[in-house]
Amino acid sequence: MIESPLSSLCSGGQTGGMTEEKCPQLVDYFVVAGLDPAGPWRPLDEDGKPVTDLAVIAKGLGEEVPEGFTCIERTLGGHSAELSAGLINNPHLFLCYRRGRDKPPILDLGVLYEGKEQLKQGWYVIETTPYSRSASLSTGGAPTAHRVFLTYRRALDSQGLHTLGVTDIALLLPSKGEVAPHTFCRVDKNLNTGMWGPALYVCYKRAVAKANALVYEASLISRYPEEDLEAFPLPESVPVFCLPMGVTVESWPLNTKYQLPVFSTFVLTSASGDKVYGAAIQFYESFPRELLSERQSVRLGLLSVVDRRPITNRSLQVKKSICVLSHWPFFTVFQKFLTFIYRYSISGPHVLPLEKHISSFMHNVPFPSPQRPRILVQLSPYDNLLLCQPVSSPLPLSGASFLKLLQNLGPENACTLLLAVLTEHKLLLHSLRPDVLTSVSEALVSMSFPLRWICPYIPLCPLQMADVLLAPMPFIVGVHSSYFDLYDPPTDVVCVDLDTNTIFQSEDKKPLSWRSLPRKHGKTLFNTLTNLHKTLEKICTPGQEEATLEFLLTDYDQIYRRQKQLELEIQEVFLRFMSCLLRGYRTFLLPITQAPSDTTTDCSSLFNLQGFLKSRDRTQQKFYSQLTKTQMFTQFIEECSFVSDRHACLEFFDECVQKVDVEKPEEVRLIDLDETHSGEHTVFIMPPEEPQEPDGSECPALYSYETFPTLKPELFDQPQDQLRVPAKGSAPDSPAPRRTKQEIKLAQKRAQKYSAVPDMWSKCLLGHCYGLWFIYLPTFVRAESAKVRALHTAYDVLKHMENRKVVLPDEVCYRILMQLCGQYGQPVLAVRVLLEMKKAGITPNTITYGYYNKAVLESKWPSTNQGGRLRWAKLRNVLLAVAQFRQPIKRRQKSGSRPRPHSNLVRQSSWSGLSESSSHESLTGPLVKSNSLNSMKTSSDSKRTFLFLTGTSLSVGSDLDLTDTPSPAYPLRRSWDANQEGAGLEVLMSSCSLCRSCNSLVYDEEIMAGWTSDDSNLNSSCPFCCASFVPFLNAEICDLGPISPESPEFGLCCGLSTQRTAEPPRYLTPQTVSFSSHLPPHLTVRLSVPQGSSVGGAPQVTVAYLSPLVLRKELESLLENEGEAVLAQPQFLDSHSIIFWNLVWYFQRLGLPSNLLQLVRASPLVSQFTQSESSAVRVRLLWDTLTPDTDQWPPLYILWRIHRSAVLTAPCTLLPPGGVPMRSYSWRRHNHPFTLSFLEEVLRWVGMNEVHKAVTLFLDTLAKQPGSPRIQRSLYREFLFLTLAAMGKDHVAAFDKKYKAAYSRLSSTLGREELRKKRAQPPSPKAVDCRRSFHPPLEC
Repeated sequence: MIESPLSSLCSGGQTGGMTEEKCPQLVDYFVVAGLDPAGPWRPLDEDGKPVTDLAVIAKGLGEEVPEGFTCIERTLGGHSAELSAGLINNPHLFLCYRRGRDKPPILDLGVLYEGKEQLKQGWYVIETTPYSRSASLSTGGAPTAHRVFLTYRRALDSQGLHTLGVTDIALLLPSKGEVAPHTFCRVDKNLNTGMWGPALYVCYKRAVAKANALVYEASLISRYPEEDLEAFPLPESVPVFCLPMGVTVESWPLNTKYQLPVFSTFVLTSASGDKVYGAAIQFYESFPRELLSERQSVRLGLLSVVDRRPITNRSLQVKKSICVLSHWPFFTVFQKFLTFIYRYSISGPHVLPLEKHISSFMHNVPFPSPQRPRILVQLSPYDNLLLCQPVSSPLPLSGASFLKLLQNLGPENACTLLLAVLTEHKLLLHSLRPDVLTSVSEALVSMSFPLRWICPYIPLCPLQMADVLLAPMPFIVGVHSSYFDLYDPPTDVVCVDLDTNTIFQSEDKKPLSWRSLPRKHGKTLFNTLTNLHKTLEKICTPGQEEATLEFLLTDYDQIYRRQKQLELEIQEVFLRFMSCLLRGYRTFLLPITQAPSDTTTDCSSLFNLQGFLKSRDRTQQKFYSQLTKTQMFTQFIEECSFVSDRHACLEFFDECVQKVDVEKPEEVRLIDLDETHSGEHTVFIMPPEEPQEPDGSECPALYSYETFPTLKPELFDQPQDQLRVPAKGSAPDSPAPRRTKQEIKLAQKRAQKYSAVPDMWSKCLLGHCYGLWFIYLPTFVRAESAKVRALHTAYDVLKHMENRKVVLPDEVCYRILMQLCGQYGQPVLAVRVLLEMKKAGITPNTITYGYYNKAVLESKWPSTNQGGRLRWAKLRNVLLAVAQFRQPIKRRQKSGSRPRPHSNLVRQSSWSGLSESSSHESLTGPLVKSNSLNSMKTSSDSKRTFLFLTGTSLSVGSDLDLTDTPSPAYPLRRSWDANQEGAGLEVLMSSCSLCRSCNSLVYDEEIMAGWTSDDSNLNSSCPFCCASFVPFLNAEICDLGPISPESPEFGLCCGLSTQRTAEPPRYLTPQTVSFSSHLPPHLTVRLSVPQGSSVGGAPQVTVAYLSPLVLRKELESLLENEGEAVLAQPQFLDSHSIIFWNLVWYFQRLGLPSNLLQLVRASPLVSQFTQSESSAVRVRLLWDTLTPDTDQWPPLYILWRIHRSAVLTAPCTLLPPGGVPMRSYSWRRHNHPFTLSFLEEVLRWVGMNEVHKAVTLFLDTLAKQPGSPRIQRSLYREFLFLTLAAMGKDHVAAFDKKYKAAYSRLSSTLGREELRKKRAQPPSPKAVDCRRSFHPPLEC
């Protein structure tokens, strides 16, 4: 199979085509953030010190609070926090605590019931008060076995520095309605063991217990590149997101364990809604003491408080972060790369500087594409990473991980949070794992698709932006759990702890429950997620290292595919739920059909809300009422009603809604993996090469770093070929919206389905041809002076398509016309187009509906008052009507002769448009035909005899359908200006191609029948040998000389025998010109002189003959890359010859108006012609080949003409009907058996309906000849052309039927296989239907 000529490849060593000139850039920026030594240090609020000591005091016995301790005198609700309230001899015990950093922090609190349980190892008991009295919380006289004590557990001295510690303690009375605050842990043991009094419980909060630390706002230390990219400037807030809790300068004990880097991710959203993904790792490195002031050193414990003596047993550390920014959420890959860069900085020395590895990754690693599904990046001899092509899905790309969502929340909480998102609650997610925050937050906003979260959304919120939690609007915010060391969350916020899988809600509100979702769909969602959660627990095993290359290329693929499949299944569950939830919503959309008012764009005017609610179950009314009041739903209705950047996603959702509209929607697959481009091809990216000394030895290792360095621009490698940031959308100047991936996918499925049905394949091709014209329509309308008339012409084309039952692959035809109606202020016509669309049984999708509403909303509607122009028009019609009634009266008053019909306008009709030579005036009258029987009589006019050497009206190209062709339903503009007189150019075109496997000529309808549904396949199938071959389209240009507007060339080439007074054709001198093309070398465009031509050396342009499916794909690719203006530029013919000539061919076949022929006059092809500005161009489409092989026997219809003209010894110049000279060839003398008597005998058998005898005569005649017959046409084609040439169209009305009957009769005697070998079979049903749908060319 030969791939599409203009398809692009972007893999190594191959040139890019039109679709994608350069590879998308994977990484945009590399950033180093931290505390700039030279810049200003902006301090942030310090976190609280951990609790290091506990004490119980007896205030009733005169004990006081120890120095440095804080006494808890009140519970959370403001009641007395006395620990011994239930005792008989109440000593009034209270709990006290002390904060500090002089000893390891307390990790946990507990209660010991002595005698009932044993003290755990590592725990301490508070047995006495600071004043050596008993600290038992039980009755003073109780036996030892029943005493109750508070206990605690302390961190070890050798334990890691940043461990969890107790930072706050509180007491609560559940009987008073008090509950533990969010992030507090309650010890579920009652402290009050007395006979009376309420139950009392202790609770505490744990957080990271840091060393002595100062916190500052992060700043930018260095970046690469230093200049902002034009498409994406570096946001100033990136350092703050790299270190969301600020930069900490800390002093550590010398025996502190090394802290591993922490990976985090974040998402930045631009004003336009575009997302930029950030991946960062945070690490500690040494910090010079010289940069600290004395006050800062004292606070960090580096100087003694009294004598300011340096303390040498502590080290000074600072937090720093390195980060990459990208438009793609490859978080795992970025984590590996950043980890490698960090390890490279702390090891060494190295031969290459750190900057070389950064620039190598940014410049040399491309985005994975279908041509490069896997990219293995070798960072060093021991470090590598693998990039895999993301899943091709119509859903929006995001950094969501539904695996982590289900893993960290479970089925029940996941459903509950879906309810919270759909009803727009305030959600606060927190975790000690920053990367999990981003992945789960992205999944939360993705699982409500197609509803889009438009309220504040910060997956990883820096400390400086925490004020967003006080906003009086819904939000989704993620924070590090250490945020709660400083602040308490607002009471109206739903807090979600991803580390403990708990949801905390305020007590004064009814708690959220997933059971509030619609019962049937909610239960299905919960059950499916439960099953997937069980599967997830089985396959997601932590700790698999991917160190070796063998693992990367084998095991990793299996694990990645399993996880990718499960990820899609979880996503599909939520998508199915949303599809069922909004099922049938499009029927309640209200299109704009009147002049817009102030309330036209309101949601109530765009959507029938009450009808939608009534269509839902009564038990679900409360939920749907809440849903429809959200900002998300209002935004969704507006996006469905108007043009939106999400139209492709919304169109995909509409398809999902249609799929789930079945009895068992849970069994329907909604997300189909696009495996068409999947492959095992792996591209290897090698690490940067190490330099060598001149003698070949290794260079010395000079680069080592004590801390992560400030990047030096001079050490970066400059890119050889800068990768580009992927462009979004089509060319801005093109009003024609391109098809979405989903529309293309559906069109391919339909084409694949119709290719197996003969009577539908032609209609499918016809639909794509009309799609081509409507894609060209904006260019045509722009070039027309009467633009409104051109729009009405397009509307008439739509109606004609409906009459012909054309199978449209998509809605682009309607969509483009609607958009042009808006562009040129024709809202009423847009409404008519919508009605025509619904009449055709097509429900507009989201994209078309949006363009329709945009057209009728933004256009100026005509006034409802009758203006002067309308009144004058009415008066004119009345006067014309009166004049028409008076004409017959005047005729009767004259002679009694029969009145002759009067017409001042000659009209013609032929919908096929193949003989009109692109004549596009209003053609509605009857078609003038020559009578082939009368024309067989010898004419006394010598000039007329010269015009018709055969003595017949040559109607070889007439419709083989042989039924009256329908008249056009729309006015067509003539490509010849009737007011012009000047030199005319004629373009002869033919699609007849030679199959080199069997040396047979394959004609247009057979080529069409052999095309496949693959829009990248140029091949057709030969009907004789079944071999694949590339068909070609041939065109010749000649100068017709001065043309009179009244000459028959302005009419139809349908057999008019009119004398011509123009000069004979003048052809170009022989030359050969090569054109640049995206075809493979053997398919390049050729412009040369055909060997067999003797007509002045006419040049011939040869291009690949593309099926409408392939041509449409390439045309859309051209417009996307170069814009719509390219179709009107003179260089279009030369730069894109394949597309140009194919468009001309199809437009002429269907009689569709265009301005393409005007580009021929400005082409270098006609530079040698003498032409004026008024020169016109016409096209003649020929059925037979333009360059017959004169080494072969002449075809029968040529021999018939030659015999009838009695010119047998010299080349002849034949003139077909209409006076246009036929091209002649120097046919060599051959010993062929086709005499005049033979031809007459064949015609006699055909005329007598004995076609089988004519076939037998032909085969017997060939069998008597020595050697193999030198013919390239099939027997059917020879007889067809001969019959048409000799008898005309009227005598061959049933030729196909007769030939098919003769073939069936002969098959019983000779056998079908034998007839097939002799190329005697008739065309296939698919080919016949293609001929009937397109109509063949009208000339040979």
